[in-house]
Amino acid sequence: MRRTFHTVAAGVVCSAALTALTAVPAQARASAQTQAPAQTQGHRAPHWELKDTGASGVRFRGLSAVGRDTAWVAGTKGTVLRTTDGGTNWRNVSPPGAGELEFRDIEAFDARRAVVLAIGEGEASRVYRTDDGGATWTESFRNTDPKAFYDCLTFFDHRHGLAMSDPVDGRFRILSTADGGRSWKVLPSDGMPAALDGEAGFAASGQCLVASGPSDVWLATGGGARARVLHSGDRGRTWTAADTPIPAGDPAKGVFALAFRDRTHGLAVGGDYRPGQTSPRAAARTADGGRTWQPAAEPPPAYRSGAAWLPHSRTTALAVGPTGTDVTADGGRTWRTVDTGSYDTVDCASGPTCWAAGEQGRVARLER
Repeated sequence: MRRTFHTVAAGVVCSAALTALTAVPAQARASAQTQAPAQTQGHRAPHWELKDTGASGVRFRGLSAVGRDTAWVAGTKGTVLRTTDGGTNWRNVSPPGAGELEFRDIEAFDARRAVVLAIGEGEASRVYRTDDGGATWTESFRNTDPKAFYDCLTFFDHRHGLAMSDPVDGRFRILSTADGGRSWKVLPSDGMPAALDGEAGFAASGQCLVASGPSDVWLATGGGARARVLHSGDRGRTWTAADTPIPAGDPAKGVFALAFRDRTHGLAVGGDYRPGQTSPRAAARTADGGRTWQPAAEPPPAYRSGAAWLPHSRTTALAVGPTGTDVTADGGRTWRTVDTGSYDTVDCASGPTCWAAGEQGRVARLER
């Protein structure tokens, strides 16, 4: 009980500090992004603290935060790194022979067990699992359909999970596991709505497919005439689709990441990933499980590829992208930029602890 109290209390402190940070004037925020962390209402303002991964040539779009000490990242050149000391040291635990693969998602259950997804057409899409901290890996799935291209994976618990592919024969394809990623099967597509012309998922942050609770899962799309979120309440067997206000109509536009704090309240972020392109209405929120979506009154100022709720908070969340980090303190209604560093993905764990990762081997932990 004491541990639970301290965990919740720490979450309240961190959430309160982030909430206060969003109220700091813009000039003070800009200063805080490049100088020493500011003091906010007696607390050290939360800030990203970069951790040296020694992998400057790798872009990490896959991230799994286990806790304050343990995190896994996955990225280009078949690279998987793991830390168990808060980012002071990183162990290269990449699967042997995977140097040509693009890892875009990783889901870790603890410091020893993890499942990683490689993306790409045909046999480039693969899934690996480790039970010994990355000392050995087992390839548990290799795609043999040249029309499939897997983007993201997610887990409901330590056993049940899903992976999603871009549409095959006009419908998104769903892969299912009931043994923690040791084996996979393609689910029937008759419960999946037809895809729009040009519609696909974005393998940008490992957050185009997310789950909350024992059976609810959401899938983010873009590239079509409308940016949509698909929802399943039965672990991927049947789905419904809802339009979002995030702009689409172009292969580079749509919803790139989702975050749900429970089966009802969720966030969507995205925009246009091309550098220099504007991304109006780059965030939306739902309070009915994704049946309807409302645009943020004050969205992030640019494209965002990752999002995460702070643990134990009902209102505070983070969004990240190549041009910065934004915080919402009101459940996604308004967002404020608090850092200008480049990150592709963000993930939070109980503790509470949040991690971010991105280009040039960048990995950071949120400090307060």
